[in-house]
Amino acid sequence: MTRPPTNFDARWLMEQEFPPTQYVIPGIIPEGMTLLVAAPKIGKSWLVLGLALSLHVGEKALGGVPTGAPRPVLYLALEDGPRRLQQRIRTLNPEVVTPRLEFVTALDGGQVIPAIKEFISRNIDQNPVVILDTLGKVLPSTAATKSQYAADYDFLGALKATTDAEPGSSLIIVHHTRKSGGADFLDAVSGTQGIAGAADTVLVLRRERQEQSATLHVTSRDAREGEYALLLSDSGAWALNGGGLEAARAAADALKVSAGVGDRMADIIGVIYQADAPVSRQEIQHLLPTIPTTQLDVYLKRAVDAKRITKPARGLYGPVSSVRSVSSEEGSNTSNGSNTRYGSDVFEGVA
Repeated sequence: MTRPPTNFDARWLMEQEFPPTQYVIPGIIPEGMTLLVAAPKIGKSWLVLGLALSLHVGEKALGGVPTGAPRPVLYLALEDGPRRLQQRIRTLNPEVVTPRLEFVTALDGGQVIPAIKEFISRNIDQNPVVILDTLGKVLPSTAATKSQYAADYDFLGALKATTDAEPGSSLIIVHHTRKSGGADFLDAVSGTQGIAGAADTVLVLRRERQEQSATLHVTSRDAREGEYALLLSDSGAWALNGGGLEAARAAADALKVSAGVGDRMADIIGVIYQADAPVSRQEIQHLLPTIPTTQLDVYLKRAVDAKRITKPARGLYGPVSSVRSVSSEEGSNTSNGSNTRYGSDVFEGVA
């Protein structure tokens, strides 16, 4: 495959036609290197195992997002053994498994990059996916001549190069959060900023203990930032709350603005955020018949006053404005990244 030049002028650049970005999960995980970060025992290994089972047979991911044609998947399950993997797959109960899904449960740090390169080269033109679970198992020791930041960035950069060399290939790396994060969800990534900085996409999964609901925070160079509500079933399967990206985004918005309120107020906010258009008081009453009419009016006024919901017209209620995320669950497994529009508000992601 011909490598693109690294020196070029603007005219040459705008005359080129590049292949569209491929997606592991349209709108959430593009090709390249993705970092999935969560606290220990939150369910991230269940999430990537479920994703591997979906991808290798071409089934919908997270309960509702098409993933395209079946593709080869290598799962480097470095914290698990054959028995645990078999038990988890039996619990998830997929309809079929095939040799397209391969596992490795023991690998030295120095072997990980050659193993990923070999798998990708063996499956060129099939959009292969490699899952590394977890990063901590293969991070090298810091050399005396390097800072921790430089060591992290160099190693993650070497991992990223394995997918950069073959467009359409993807690497998903599972990593732990730090004990305390800042206001920005990227601050939750354990280690130096060299780890998050090297990734094309960072996903942060947050779930309270004993709760089935969670929020997936997404930032990417090739997909819009967004937050999606997920649900964890008793069987360990993760699914988008509402079945699709837009419904999950609306559910995440509702969870955010209903934080700290009672159950009835949260139910009202949830109904409003899940609707496709502003809803009337009568519609809300119909959907929540257990809330007395007089109390509903009080709750709605309080929610408007607190700017948890809006009142765009008399008798109508809607969500507050929020950042919209890519809605591609009904589309193909590619983006339209090769199209160029000038002077518009097209947004291709954040660096």
